[in-house]
Amino acid sequence: MSIFKAAAIQMRSGTSPGRNAADFERLVREAAARGALYVQTPEMTGGLVRDKDARASLFTTIARDVIAQTASRLSAELGIFLHVGSTAILREDGKLANRALLYGPDGALIATYDKIHMFDVDLDNGESWRESSAYEPGRQAVVADLPFAKLGFAICYDLRFPQLFRAEATAGAEVLTVPAAFTRQTGEAHWHTLVRARAIENGAFVIAAAQGGLHEDGRETYGHSLIVDPWGRTVAETAGGEPGVIVAEIDTAQVAAARRKIPNLKNARDFQLSEVKAVELKGAAS
Repeated sequence: MSIFKAAAIQMRSGTSPGRNAADFERLVREAAARGALYVQTPEMTGGLVRDKDARASLFTTIARDVIAQTASRLSAELGIFLHVGSTAILREDGKLANRALLYGPDGALIATYDKIHMFDVDLDNGESWRESSAYEPGRQAVVADLPFAKLGFAICYDLRFPQLFRAEATAGAEVLTVPAAFTRQTGEAHWHTLVRARAIENGAFVIAAAQGGLHEDGRETYGHSLIVDPWGRTVAETAGGEPGVIVAEIDTAQVAAARRKIPNLKNARDFQLSEVKAVELKGAAS
């Protein structure tokens, strides 16, 4: 059991990784100054870029990426665990990954996670997204065993797939993470409910750093970065879509307490699904 301060950083990333890195550094320094040992940034910290050609020219490998370089330097300088919620990373096969990066207090890269579920949807009012046309989906869930807690990874649209979070919680994750860039439309409808649900059903803290506001590439994201405790209570939240930092104390004893009260992780049972076909009624109206 341990107690530590965690921060979620809300950003409004533009199309320039260099400018985003400067905003990233300023906000990370603020979080560390407020005592955060673990700092999380939102999905696509390095840039929200719709144009395919621009993505190809802007994003690169971890070794050359400006966000990765800045994160490594800052984590070592500030002595923190720095979780880049995600940024676009060029893979060895030439495809892009929507990748989370976790750096330790020595500046070393501890863990990576590639977003598994691609946001391929058609929303109301003509809003349409095909994330799979830009990024290669990941195939591996990840739990990192840190000195103060076990940390489970997810990114944005993963939030709608509870089996991922359940697998990580069953593997011992006490803090579940979901850095995001939820659209304004879907965020207003579902963001708070989904984040709280993942916390409640797994008896875990959920830390969700978000993008917020109107971005350079024309998209609008919901904001409302959240830190939710294992009983589903919101303990910290940003005000709307403005960039900023929230900090909360995380006590992993609350995880153990919630799981003792509602031991659903232990009580889960395997089952089989049967499909029953109803008998058609004679003389039914067609």
